[in-house]
Amino acid sequence: MAPTTADTTVTHTLGAVLAELAELEDPRVRAVNVTHGDDHGVNLTRLRAVAKRLKTQPDLAREQWATGDTAARLLALLICRPKAFEAGELDAMLRSAGTPKVQDWLVNYVVKKNPHVEDLRVLWFDDIDPVVASAGWALTTDRVAKKPHGLDLPGLLARIETEMRQAPARLQWAMNHCLAQIGIEHAEYRARALAIGERLQVLKDYPTPPGCTSPYAPAWITEMVSRQQPR
Repeated sequence: MAPTTADTTVTHTLGAVLAELAELEDPRVRAVNVTHGDDHGVNLTRLRAVAKRLKTQPDLAREQWATGDTAARLLALLICRPKAFEAGELDAMLRSAGTPKVQDWLVNYVVKKNPHVEDLRVLWFDDIDPVVASAGWALTTDRVAKKPHGLDLPGLLARIETEMRQAPARLQWAMNHCLAQIGIEHAEYRARALAIGERLQVLKDYPTPPGCTSPYAPAWITEMVSRQQPR
């Protein structure tokens, strides 16, 4: 008798998924990822293909996360149910995420879709751990672009001007993104955002491939604003 949909779902055990991820391990991919602080060797296009086949499986996702394996955690973030997590769970997950890619996917694919997103943004924004604080700034940048009402944009600019140059790399990157987003989205603060970026010079010399936009805030703001102008 042909297997039913339910039968197929049951076969997606933790062991089977981990075995499949192990088969996808590529030393060349791992070598590249290590240079970015990540410790897995699975091509992300192939990882997404696995997630597409598995679809949403919250219980399996929690099991994968609990392994601590980076590839398994990335896959977990693609097949979980973002709205099902409590704020405390997401806080613990961020603090134990371990690698930049897991942190980024957790914030962008799960936290941003969770009903506790604003509470977590406030909780993380001033955390003493710069990685956790960078998540708070990332969520703030998202609000700058989508829901700025209630944000103290001049206050954010003041914080960036005072703290960004000395901030640890990951937090500095998040603050720089916020600076650029304010300049791009809010014309009334654009001149100040440009002036802050020009004075601090953060990421001015960041290597940028041809055809890509520099993360240096004045260049980033100028380029993105120019794209908004009618041709």
